[in-house]
Amino acid sequence: MEITVKRLSEEEIIRRKIRQWPIWQKEISKFEWFYTDTEECLFLDGKVTIHYNGNILDVGKGDFVTFPKGLKCVWEVIEPIRKHYNFK
Repeated sequence: MEITVKRLSEEEIIRRKIRQWPIWQKEISKFEWFYTDTEECLFLDGKVTIHYNGNILDVGKGDFVTFPKGLKCVWEVIEPIRKHYNFK
């Protein structure tokens, strides 16, 4: 169960209508999270370190991230974040 991170072109962001997805924001904090559904998100601002399955992953502004269904992790928000998100 892996998290995927990539950069999308502006054309891909428009084609997928990502800017129409809701926005979620979070202040500097640390919390546990469990994904009951797959989440896709585009980070607009901030930086977060994700701790999962013995791995550490840093993501932030401009990253398009997919979190798989069933993932248990810890979010460590280093800089306040804003992201578009979509559960599927």
